[in-house]
Amino acid sequence: MDTILKPLYYAVSWIIVQFHSFYSLIFGKDSGAAWGLSIVSLVVLIRICLIPLFVKQIKSTRNMQALQPKMKAIQERYKSDKQRQSEEMMKLYKETGTNPLSSCLPILAQSPFFISLYQVLSHIAQNKTVGVIDLPLLESAQKAHIFGAPLAAKFMDSAEKIESLGASLVDVRVVTIIMIILMSASQFYTQRQLMTKNVDLTVKTPFMQQQKMLMYVFPIMFAVFGINFPVGVLVYWLTTNVWTMGQQMFVIRRNPTPGSKAFTERQERLRAAGKLVEDPAVVEAKKAVEEARQNRQQPKRQPKSKRQATAGTGAVGGGTQSRTRAGSGGAASGAEASEKQSPEKQSPEKPDSKAKGSSASGTRTTKSGQRKGQQRPKHPTKK
Repeated sequence: MDTILKPLYYAVSWIIVQFHSFYSLIFGKDSGAAWGLSIVSLVVLIRICLIPLFVKQIKSTRNMQALQPKMKAIQERYKSDKQRQSEEMMKLYKETGTNPLSSCLPILAQSPFFISLYQVLSHIAQNKTVGVIDLPLLESAQKAHIFGAPLAAKFMDSAEKIESLGASLVDVRVVTIIMIILMSASQFYTQRQLMTKNVDLTVKTPFMQQQKMLMYVFPIMFAVFGINFPVGVLVYWLTTNVWTMGQQMFVIRRNPTPGSKAFTERQERLRAAGKLVEDPAVVEAKKAVEEARQNRQQPKRQPKSKRQATAGTGAVGGGTQSRTRAGSGGAASGAEASEKQSPEKQSPEKPDSKAKGSSASGTRTTKSGQRKGQQRPKHPTKK
């Protein structure tokens, strides 16, 4: 490993030494600020050189999101034929000019520099010269502390080793824990920002589930591996995460994915500033929809007490109407029956008494709440 990465050891150490020479004029050559800012400047320089790869990563990620429906259709169509499925996927990538590995290019490009910095700091902790860092620079780097923690110290180092670097175990562990938490939190926020603002929410694909899983996996990985990183490497990785977060915020604001929440917000900003020119037909359609929505009257929901009172009134009214109709029908049928009865069958002796009896009977029926109308006359032979 050392033989392969030795040229990078020289490159990384040389860049750090040059920045250290500049910052030494301000903070002093043995100060932690001079060495810490040298590492931060190394990160900034590397990330500036990786901007073209980052732009390519953004385009590749967007293309992958746009291809998710077609990829899902291919998977469903060739579910039982994995070879044909892979061939169709490669054909789709070739036709659209998409490279699935492009999204990993910035991380892959940073990896050699990350490993080289890790090895340089490890050599400093072991009191060994590395690259262009000679003995005077080695002694200066060992004296450098960031908030009381040496650059080459780790969370898992023993108390004896940390004391040999001129620090205490408590200071080193407090500083490393705070930096690991900040590193994991920045990674989580960066991934969450990508998921909530720069993803087309109208398309539900496995890619979204994968990104959601990575949102939780990466911070845990940083927390686990961070306890074995020297303080200088934690400075490097924290700076990288903060740079990525800011760079992504800028890209999402200026060039969001179509269909995403950030895209809608950008369209609203441009529309408010008068910089967005829309089709007049689209504008008229939106106005018509908005006017129809405002003019539409929704039925008001009545309170429960009013609904119950209305239901009770309807039930009583219905019963009264039913009884009235029944009484009217009974009266009509009684009248028809009396008309059909022949005069010969009626008693000639007491016609008035029967009429009075019928009237009284009808009156009693009305008073007692029974059916109204005349009762059917009895046969003369029956008493």
